[in-house]
Amino acid sequence: MTEQLPDDMIEMVQLFIEENHGYLSWLGVTVDEFTFDSMTLTIPYDDKLTNPTSPPTMHGGIAATIIDTAGGLALRPTLDDPIGGSVATINLNVNYLRRAAGDLTAHAEIVRAGNSVGVSQVTVESETPDGEVQPVAVGQAAYRLFQG
Repeated sequence: MTEQLPDDMIEMVQLFIEENHGYLSWLGVTVDEFTFDSMTLTIPYDDKLTNPTSPPTMHGGIAATIIDTAGGLALRPTLDDPIGGSVATINLNVNYLRRAAGDLTAHAEIVRAGNSVGVSQVTVESETPDGEVQPVAVGQAAYRLFQG
């Protein structure tokens, strides 16, 4: 079982997103879960984030954003100083599986965290145009870990 971080850590990350990260705040990102080796984030469905299809579906760039963000945040507890250190994306690979017609929920798990590089694997689920909740994208990313 994965150990949960203190509730105030989840609230602190949510507050940081809302007050300091304009893009993620504009997207409406919420922190659903944060443990020592995983992170779950959600971006709510919004017509302004869709492709001009019928029915409208979420733009793939939004899935890539939530994969990158969840994967990087998942690695923060592995830093010597999770607040003072930082994480920068080295590589991001996204595979789109099907169209997303609802909220995007990304669950990131740490594959490996070394002293200077970490890797996360992320699955994004959403309601599809046929009304089922299924994986819509998967991704893996490598990050440079700055220990602070």
